[in-house]
Amino acid sequence: MAFDREQMKKKAAALAARGVYVGASSWKYEGWFNQLYTHARYEYRGKIARTRFERDCLCEYAEVFKTVSVDAAYYTFPSTEYLQKLADAVPEDFRFGLKVTDAVTIKKFPNLARFGANAGRPNPNFLNAELFAGAFLKPCEGIRSKVGVLMFEFSRFWPSDYQHGRDFVGDLDQFLGKLPKGWPYALEMRNKHWLAPEYFGCLTRHGVTHVFNSWDAMPPVSEQMAMPNSRTNPNLITARFLLKPGRKYEEAVKTFQPYDKVKEPNPQAREAGMALIAEGKKAASGREMFIYVNNRLEGNALETIDAMLEEGE
Repeated sequence: MAFDREQMKKKAAALAARGVYVGASSWKYEGWFNQLYTHARYEYRGKIARTRFERDCLCEYAEVFKTVSVDAAYYTFPSTEYLQKLADAVPEDFRFGLKVTDAVTIKKFPNLARFGANAGRPNPNFLNAELFAGAFLKPCEGIRSKVGVLMFEFSRFWPSDYQHGRDFVGDLDQFLGKLPKGWPYALEMRNKHWLAPEYFGCLTRHGVTHVFNSWDAMPPVSEQMAMPNSRTNPNLITARFLLKPGRKYEEAVKTFQPYDKVKEPNPQAREAGMALIAEGKKAASGREMFIYVNNRLEGNALETIDAMLEEGE
């Protein structure tokens, strides 16, 4: 079924009014022209002006959806000016999901070019609550009314990082205890065997939400949802549908670019998304849910979201 922009706009607004926010992971995809984006808004001399598109497309995105995941915040601390520009591009009832900058979530810098001389070295700012509060939270203060969830993404830890999951949980417990209160924190784990009672218990004590996440080496979202006590904050539920379990990120990029259509439907992920949405609609007033879908799950996040919303509206 083709993506219907106007129908999606109505569905997304109706769900957001009930505290259920569904959107995409990032938004600057030219593959979404003729679905979400309109050529005429970005054309210059008959061609798409890429700079204009990247600068202005959030405004058009926000005409349809009520939330988006700002993945760019993961790579560098966001400035006050950057966040204000985002906030100015969207209506008052829009909510951002912000990925917390990896400067505080990486234990040892990967051997990637973007880390320069730090590649392969231990990160002295791992779980530095003071740095997080000053460099990340402070710029967010100006747009606080539009912050839906702040997501700490912890990439997979190896035995050289932690011998046991409980050792990480001990460090995490101290970190979470130092964070400023009153913000909607969520945490995404990439070590499936660490999804244990002590981990969920730690998040529950601090009122931090576990992010149900579909990723390479993680169990499916439906399995995470079924784990005892995995809903660690009764007032906030968060899920990120990123990759099919067992598929590497690079493979997904190669398979699905330019993200203009679904190439490989994932019934299991769709059913989990539907179940979460149904749960959110039945929840008591005051609870919020944020569900983000990535193009690399099936090939086109817009159509995947549409499929998740197809039932029960």
